Amino acid sequence: MTAQLTRFLRWAALGLIALAVFFISLGPIEAPNSPTAMLPDGFDSTEVAAQRASSGEENSSAAIVLFTGLGPDALPSLADKADKLGGPLIPNEAGDAAIVPVEVESESLTGNVEAVEQLRADAADGLPDGVQSQVTGPAAIDADLSGVFSGANVTLLAVTAAIVAVLLVATYRSPILWIIPLVVIGVADRLVSATYTRVLDALGMQWNESTGGILSVLVFGAGTNYALLLISRYRTELTRTSDRFAAMARAWRPTVATIVASAATVVIGVLCLLLSHTPTTRALGAAAAYGVAVALFFGAFVLPGILVLFGRWIFWPKTPREGDTTEHRVFDAVGAFVAARPAAVLTSSLAVLGVMCIGALQITTGLTQSDQFIDTPESIAAADTLSEAFPDMSATPAIVATGDAEAATAALESAGLSVMGSDDGTLRVSGGTTEEIRGALGGTDAKVGGLDAELYDTEQAAAEDRALIFPVVLALILLSLIVLLRSLVAPLVMTASVLLTNVAALGIGWWVSHHVFGFERFDSTTPLYAFVFLVALGIDYTIFLVTRAREDSDELGTRRGILSALSTTGGVITSAGILLAAVFAALGVLPLVVLAQIGIVICLGVLLDTLIVRSLVVPAVVQLLGEKFWWPAARRAEI
Repeated sequence: MTAQLTRFLRWAALGLIALAVFFISLGPIEAPNSPTAMLPDGFDSTEVAAQRASSGEENSSAAIVLFTGLGPDALPSLADKADKLGGPLIPNEAGDAAIVPVEVESESLTGNVEAVEQLRADAADGLPDGVQSQVTGPAAIDADLSGVFSGANVTLLAVTAAIVAVLLVATYRSPILWIIPLVVIGVADRLVSATYTRVLDALGMQWNESTGGILSVLVFGAGTNYALLLISRYRTELTRTSDRFAAMARAWRPTVATIVASAATVVIGVLCLLLSHTPTTRALGAAAAYGVAVALFFGAFVLPGILVLFGRWIFWPKTPREGDTTEHRVFDAVGAFVAARPAAVLTSSLAVLGVMCIGALQITTGLTQSDQFIDTPESIAAADTLSEAFPDMSATPAIVATGDAEAATAALESAGLSVMGSDDGTLRVSGGTTEEIRGALGGTDAKVGGLDAELYDTEQAAAEDRALIFPVVLALILLSLIVLLRSLVAPLVMTASVLLTNVAALGIGWWVSHHVFGFERFDSTTPLYAFVFLVALGIDYTIFLVTRAREDSDELGTRRGILSALSTTGGVITSAGILLAAVFAALGVLPLVVLAQIGIVICLGVLLDTLIVRSLVVPAVVQLLGEKFWWPAARRAEI
């Protein structure tokens, strides 16, 4: 049986790698150019965007070319420039600035970036001395949002791979062994990157540029977790037999059972994002589930098959030999400390986490257009300059779609708002917040859209998403743990611990984001993404610990079993947690505030789960409950 299993694993590894190379060669497909992909279904701003798209404006977006530093003789030459750009020249009252509103046409997100870059080059060409040009407006802001990802995902991949490599070398203390899991996980990541767009396209889903970055981090994080657990168990088994194939066979079965359970909970958690109002959020949930499934297959079938192709020498210089003993001094000491005073450890740990939870009560969400970027792009800087030179004008005016333009105009002007009509029958409104504009239009059939209204509606939708998805995630994770452990008490303890960790992570993540990095608010999606990924990934480490404790408790009893499990899994789980935290922190290399915030919260949450919940809280609870921890399942009585 051992020979058959290891032979199967070797052929499975080679077959999956060959299949991966084929699909990687196909490459990804481009994201669809949908004006509503990132907007919540059923909201007014989404309907306005869809209405404009259906009228043939999906390939056109407004831009404003702003000229500043004008002298008394600049306007005549700028009039010729305006003719070439395709819009009227409108000077301000002071005569020191002027704008040219134009339409930018493109067939895709990439095309929009190129079109805006060309517009900026055309605007800057041949200007009089002292005159500067900038481009802002919805088209420019969208282009800058898309443009910040140019090369960013490659940078993220390089940083992530480097973090994984360094931490694997530190974990294994081997100049050779780290290469194997890194290559296997790297191939899995490239396979996911090349195929997830095709999977989403086949499902009729829409995605954006950030999906690939988050997915790479998730695949590297989950894949490394699975690799660390397998290699740790394999190394232990190598000290019990001289046959490396037998060692892998004995390590493979319990490890695969554990990582399948772990991956299942992650998949269940991220699939809850399918309940979101927003198409790209739903696509992220499906893509994340696919990525974790691929990471699982590579961890369960490719990595063990590759490992057994080599001898024990890959562990050099600490090559495991039959009869070697492994010491776990650090976590033996932690276990002894918890066992000596479990109530005090539990109380103090809960107090620390409780203090961190206070920060969650102070969270405010909702980024403005300018808040979305870590480094201010030209479109945002130009919008600020525009508001100074033209006080009554906005770079992102509200767009009002109505069947009765006269009534809507009268209502808006009576509220003191500046109204400008357009050829397609819509109104553009400068001044006033989305709430004020909608309030002025109350009782009419008008719907308010535009970039500011889209941000406002996204914030409202995100609040509804959190109210629905948070409890659903927890309920499904609880049910999956009940099925896995055939117990009620243990799943309740594990779910409660992960909930506490998540709230504490959001709290301390808010303090760090707000007071250290200076972010005024969380993005509306930050709490949702952080919560879902932390619940799904954070429960992993407790599953690793508790499943090993259940295995050991058959022989040692529950209280000694949890200490044995903490001792044997403590080092590898801590390494996995630190590595996962560092990998998510790498999201900070991407230039959007929302991704930096998600990285901060998940990084801190994983560390809390690894170092406090898994190491102190859960073992302390088990020490206090004893065999009741498995109720209603029965384990061996305490020895």
